[in-house]
Amino acid sequence: MAAVDAVLGWDEDATAEAYAAFTRDFPMYATTSRDLARRADLTDSKLVVDLCGGAGATAAAILELAPAEAQVISLDNAAAMQRVGHRNLVDSRLMWVTAPAEDLANHVPGLTDAVVCNSAIWKTDVSRVFAAVHQVLRPGGRFVFNIGGGFAGVRHPDEVATRTGPSLNSLIHQVAARDYGYVPPQAEDKPPKLSLDAVTEHLSAAGLIVLDTEVVAQHSTMAEKKAWLSIPVFARPGGKFTHSQRMDILNKAYALTTPDTPTVTSWLVVVAHRPAERS
Repeated sequence: MAAVDAVLGWDEDATAEAYAAFTRDFPMYATTSRDLARRADLTDSKLVVDLCGGAGATAAAILELAPAEAQVISLDNAAAMQRVGHRNLVDSRLMWVTAPAEDLANHVPGLTDAVVCNSAIWKTDVSRVFAAVHQVLRPGGRFVFNIGGGFAGVRHPDEVATRTGPSLNSLIHQVAARDYGYVPPQAEDKPPKLSLDAVTEHLSAAGLIVLDTEVVAQHSTMAEKKAWLSIPVFARPGGKFTHSQRMDILNKAYALTTPDTPTVTSWLVVVAHRPAERS
């Protein structure tokens, strides 16, 4: 299994290049990054962390909104993603740090005004990461992140209202079953991986307080969804398929759709802060 799916890792050049191409050609990561950076209230920031920053889409949004003298640290444990990011985003205010999110506190020189994390917090050990964020945030500093609707157990009304036919994911399962004998896993009524209640508890345990939450809708098209699923780490279905097989399944499933069909993805956005110390 490991040999078959080696290309699926984040620290692989194929993944990094595909991810960067998607970010260049489609607005999803730029739009969500700008939204998170805006919520971080960067007006007077001097140091900001882009946590699990990947190839730098969120760092770019932070650099746009932060003061000219602000410094930004983009921390990610995938060197391949950072190599692509460093090639495409050159700014003297930006420092790239290759390290796990859980080790954040070991790589920040002083207190930060904000920590922003786009599309990745559920992949981490959240209790350790939240504790590290508390260590590096100044009192009053903000921690802003989002969680995919499926992981958070939330759904924006637009996601239901917009759907006009089978999703690309369901078509992928149908094609995989038809052409490869794939047996989709039985649907289980599992609790969400990282619900708002769980997030709030983890934040509170780390000494962080929730300021605001919102379920937002990211509008795109079937063409954008197909491009996103072409990135090796997101390719489906799971199991013992090679990447080329997954791409064959994806292309056949996509052929059953219309490229400009609207699609909607739900996100839970959380804004927390480190409260001021009591005197």
